[in-house]
Amino acid sequence: MLLGREMDACFDPSENAGRMADIIDLSLLADARRYFYKLLDARGLSYFLQKEGPRLFHIEPAKVELVVRTAMRSRADARQAPHPRAVEHCRQEIRRELIRRVASAMLQTGL
Repeated sequence: MLLGREMDACFDPSENAGRMADIIDLSLLADARRYFYKLLDARGLSYFLQKEGPRLFHIEPAKVELVVRTAMRSRADARQAPHPRAVEHCRQEIRRELIRRVASAMLQTGL
């Protein structure tokens, strides 16, 4: 006999492993975005781009990592480390926002 609840969600965690993180820490993401916007306002978009190299608009991974680590440290429950997938999701969201802003800046300058 099947209950309606059994059909609503997957019970095997590996079923949705490729789609999205199982745990998304919204407070971590909100803190990272808040710190990201503060840095963006204070230092500008060029702060997040590599200064040297063959690629003109290349995002510096260390700056993205700085935003995520600062968000993790600013939490009240700093003793408990966030889930690794939640941290990776947060890192991807910050990179997506940077890519969107870089693409917008490139369009505005006519590149």
